[in-house]
Amino acid sequence: MKILAIESSAQAASVAIVENGSLIAQTTQHAGLTHSKTLLPMIHALLNGLDIKVADLDKIAIARGPGSFTGIRIGVATAKGLAFAADIPLVGVSSLEAMAHQAKHLGPGLITPVMDARRSQVYNALFRADGARLIRLTEDRAIAIEDLFAQADHEGPYLLVGDGAALCYAWLQDKGIPAQILPEHLVQQTAWGVAIVAEHLPGESAYEVNPEYIRPSQAERERMERGK
Repeated sequence: MKILAIESSAQAASVAIVENGSLIAQTTQHAGLTHSKTLLPMIHALLNGLDIKVADLDKIAIARGPGSFTGIRIGVATAKGLAFAADIPLVGVSSLEAMAHQAKHLGPGLITPVMDARRSQVYNALFRADGARLIRLTEDRAIAIEDLFAQADHEGPYLLVGDGAALCYAWLQDKGIPAQILPEHLVQQTAWGVAIVAEHLPGESAYEVNPEYIRPSQAERERMERGK
């Protein structure tokens, strides 16, 4: 099973090739450029370097959200275009679940992916690790930081991963609640996590995979306000 995975839900863009659960290659770019400029060149460079054609892939996997509205749109559109052109199954996965896989071998604790959602909120879901398996405890959601950490009655620290990790860590430290930020090479979203989630999910037609924003965009909120 050969999967091309794409992660563009935050500032860093990441592309990976995973075969039968093993990471073959991955490239990540966090240079402040827009995903519209970096994503396709990264994909082409990775495939060409491995002498792999899109038609050789069994699946394409994309982080469909939550996260940056613009980043998600660009990533999903790119993945859909590749899947359409080569008639390859497409798998959309939760960016939060993909991030959680990066923390599942770090010992006891509550795996806590957090992405800065602005407006004093983070995108979050909670997970526990059972060996190499993840157990999901909540659905993906947008939640205020104080609500997320209202109850700290679990075993071990909060294991923070994602671009909201530093923000949440500072809040937890101020309250005296145990927390740990993942190491630098694991704290950001990666395409490897996207591929690991997608490996055990059925592929769909590219028509059926759409972004998952969790909450309305600013433009939609403004339109609803005008409608009132």
